[in-house]
Amino acid sequence: MTQALLIVDVQNDYFTGGAMPLSNMDDAARQVSALLERFRQAGAPVYHVQHLATRPGSTFFVPDTEGCEIHPAAAPGAGEPVVVKHFPSAFRDTDLDERLRDAGIDKLVICGAMTHMCIDTTTRAAFDLGYACTVAADACATRDLEFDGRQVAAADVQSAFMAALSMPFAAVKPAGEIEP
Repeated sequence: MTQALLIVDVQNDYFTGGAMPLSNMDDAARQVSALLERFRQAGAPVYHVQHLATRPGSTFFVPDTEGCEIHPAAAPGAGEPVVVKHFPSAFRDTDLDERLRDAGIDKLVICGAMTHMCIDTTTRAAFDLGYACTVAADACATRDLEFDGRQVAAADVQSAFMAALSMPFAAVKPAGEIEP
């Protein structure tokens, strides 16, 4: 199996001062950065995903703003492709699947943001396409949500989505336990 690191939407708007700050994004970004460094040192493939908003009235990841730029913690290196997406799934209306298959990749380590949207959707899509997936739980971030008048804390959102992905969609592990 050939494994690649897939870094999803680690963009400025998700950090403090951005248009959609997430809980624990700084901690997740440190784990993303450590994973990225290990993959680079091993000479393993790395793919970056950048969301650019195209819906009218979008409030974050607006093209041509600082907020849509990839954060320095996950900045692409020379030769590392950036796949631009406009939907939660990194596979929808992109050439990501084609790029991965052309490179012989059949196993993905997925990290980034937001856990309950783009990480969840991308992981499930990858599983449906036949990729063996691992999600780096502590290299992902989310935010508080509200449902039916009830506030759901980000930590609970994170736990619920990691639990849901862990069977059968992905192995869910701390970043430090993932080898390139």
